[in-house]
Amino acid sequence: MKNVILIGAGGDLGVNIDGASLSPRIILNKCNFPKILLEQDKNIIKSQDKNDLKKNLKPLNEFNQKLYETILKEKKFCFTIGGDHSISIASSLASLKKQDDLGLIWIDSHLDYNTFETTITGNLHGLPLATLNGLNKDLSKFHNGSYFNPKKTVVVGYRAFEANASAEINNIKTMGVTVFTTKDIQESGVSKIMDMAFKIASPTNNFVHVSIDLDVIDPQIAPGVSVKEKDGLLKNEINQIIDYLKTKESKIKSLDLVEYNPLNDKDNKTLDIALDIINKLTND
Repeated sequence: MKNVILIGAGGDLGVNIDGASLSPRIILNKCNFPKILLEQDKNIIKSQDKNDLKKNLKPLNEFNQKLYETILKEKKFCFTIGGDHSISIASSLASLKKQDDLGLIWIDSHLDYNTFETTITGNLHGLPLATLNGLNKDLSKFHNGSYFNPKKTVVVGYRAFEANASAEINNIKTMGVTVFTTKDIQESGVSKIMDMAFKIASPTNNFVHVSIDLDVIDPQIAPGVSVKEKDGLLKNEINQIIDYLKTKESKIKSLDLVEYNPLNDKDNKTLDIALDIINKLTND
């Protein structure tokens, strides 16, 4: 990637587990690129009310608006480092605002496709992908543009079958999003799945935004995430995905790397993987 700036988005207002907000500062301090660091207000007390299905909506929107406006002003290639995955609402929509007809590739163990009607936790990091396809308008009030076309939206690495999985899957099917599971990757190979993902997200040679959640990797390899899901991608598989993305540099308009949680890491295993991903994607 040429002319890169790292945008640190230190927010974890979308998840009830603390720690992801700390990760951008840690990661950016170890990277020799131009950088901007945004961090959530340290005085915010996150909602833990089980009946609150819009947890921390107001402060999350305020944080995302600052991130959105920061990226809109930036002329360089924006590589956003989260934070929990709710920060990708701002980073992705800002990129779409700057570049019409972006496709979207969401590399994640979760679908992140809840709505306020289907979420059972109210943790808003479970809603961003649906929001990017035009649902959950309360999470994107700062954006006055188009949304990502669901037919050009692809999930890669899904495996987290939660209690409300059927509702999320129904949302996905209704909208027409394509999903490739971890099992699909293991059975068909990284290259075949990523080839299909790019053909769907970029059918007319359009650009894409790629958002990578570190929890797509098996937690035995990458324990430093907020929500761990067993049976994830192995190190060689995530390396193959990153190598593949390198071959598609000309198609990628912007990137996210999210959900590193230093409070859950062991011996910096996940930090080292995150830094390796950043270095591989930004070095020629």
